[in-house]
Amino acid sequence: MTSLTIRHVTTYRYRQPVAFGEHRMMLLPRDSHDQRVIEVSLDINPAPSSLRYEKDDFGNHVAIAEFADVATELTFASVVSLEHSPAHAAQPDLDDAAAIFPVDYADEMADLAHCIHRRDIGPDDAVAQWARRFLPADGQIPALELLKSLSRGIHDGFLYRRREAKGVQAPTETLQLGHGSCRDFALLMIDAARSLGLAARFASGYLATMPNVAPTEAHGATHAWAQIYLPGTGWVDFDPTSGNVGKASLVTVAVVRDPEQALPLHGTFVGSRADTLGMEVHVSVTPHPAETA
Repeated sequence: MTSLTIRHVTTYRYRQPVAFGEHRMMLLPRDSHDQRVIEVSLDINPAPSSLRYEKDDFGNHVAIAEFADVATELTFASVVSLEHSPAHAAQPDLDDAAAIFPVDYADEMADLAHCIHRRDIGPDDAVAQWARRFLPADGQIPALELLKSLSRGIHDGFLYRRREAKGVQAPTETLQLGHGSCRDFALLMIDAARSLGLAARFASGYLATMPNVAPTEAHGATHAWAQIYLPGTGWVDFDPTSGNVGKASLVTVAVVRDPEQALPLHGTFVGSRADTLGMEVHVSVTPHPAETA
């Protein structure tokens, strides 16, 4: 088990004082059997006139702030301490229905249908064509092995590029460009899995560990990946940016059907577009290994 401290600070700046509309934040990690939130602080400046908390229909934590003051700067500083203890096994126990592709969801289909439905497929369905490259000629392959191949195919076949621009590339665009960010790769993995009849959803949060970083050294990165549902096991995490399977390196904040439902922070201000000077985001994740007796 590892203890983590996650500090996530976002600052908006303006040329002149502006008023602020409602701002919604998805910054608090989900509580589960493999991650447990210990302490939370959220500092907003200027202070909101009201701040309330709720859960969305996916069970994600959402904070909603409203403001009465005007200012030239708006800052959100979230600090979360949590215990992180995911299983390291990349070979989950699978139900017979998921052992061999295609997967049979049986009675679960009614609940999973919204995570199989696809949008903006295109006339030639390039994503499905790409995904079928990972199927053997007879179509018989262990479901987990197929998903690992999809994830590795993105990791090995596409160039990672960090993008500051908002939004997510369409999966067909990522195929055409041959590069993308973690959220672009996650969406490509999701659409590819859905094209094969598998239930998939978008997950976002933070990297708990990073390559070439000492175990107790602070690092900082938000992250996005895919979760695929396999009967008898549940939602399995696949990170096509790294090619890894499982949550050993991941802290989950939000799980949603589509990426636009998992924005860490979004809101409005009253003023002209010319008033905007920009936004800065700083993230640090500091591990604190458990002490041994």
